[in-house]
Amino acid sequence: MKLFRAMISKQWLLATLLVLAGGALCIRLGIWQLDRLEQRRAFNAHIESVWMMEPLNLNSQITEDLAIMEYRTVSISGKYDFEKQVVLRNRYFQNEYGFHLLTPLLLEDGTAALVDRGWIPAEGNDSPVDWRKYDQPGQISIQGQIRLGQTKPDMGGVPDPALAPGQEKLEFWNLVNLERIRQQMPYPLLAVYIQPDPDPQDIEPPIPYQPEIELNEGSHQGYAVQWFTYASILMLGYPFYVRQQIKEKL
Repeated sequence: MKLFRAMISKQWLLATLLVLAGGALCIRLGIWQLDRLEQRRAFNAHIESVWMMEPLNLNSQITEDLAIMEYRTVSISGKYDFEKQVVLRNRYFQNEYGFHLLTPLLLEDGTAALVDRGWIPAEGNDSPVDWRKYDQPGQISIQGQIRLGQTKPDMGGVPDPALAPGQEKLEFWNLVNLERIRQQMPYPLLAVYIQPDPDPQDIEPPIPYQPEIELNEGSHQGYAVQWFTYASILMLGYPFYVRQQIKEKL
């Protein structure tokens, strides 16, 4: 009790409050890392689950919710609509700046799936007319992965601008915002987009891309232990320090 009264005295009150705040912050950061660990484990379990599934044919009648199948392998056939394609900014291939070319693939039932056909260099591709040199006419068959769109940028990212007065559509996008891209299409668009499987032999644009996924838990558990250790040092070490200071003054 004597130690507690000393810690809340005028001499030590500010330091006590700072230590309590610091300890609480460390505990909160430790819990946050544990939450991140659980999210990572859930992500890994999802990836392992969808990778074990047979490829899903998107040309058949789909009764499953595609929005919960990100990274599942799918197959799809149709014809590209090059008049409605757009590009995704800020994409790199071997450190060269460029875009990803996103082209609607028309299906027989009148719907379409947006396909990320891959990287093209920024140089020489300033307008949709320039992108037509990458046309692949005729019936196209693709195998790739389901990806979800993105409505909000990551931290530090730039959202897509609103349409200017008189502007009918955006052609250069920062995000694969399927909700907004759908609004400028004359046909229904699937709620997911497709990234075709890369081929090491593909050296001519557009060059398909899929993210590399590592099924590990990262460093979250180690960071959580560190934050809880810091909290213990503050919360247990501070009373000991105050007691020593009091003893030295006696």
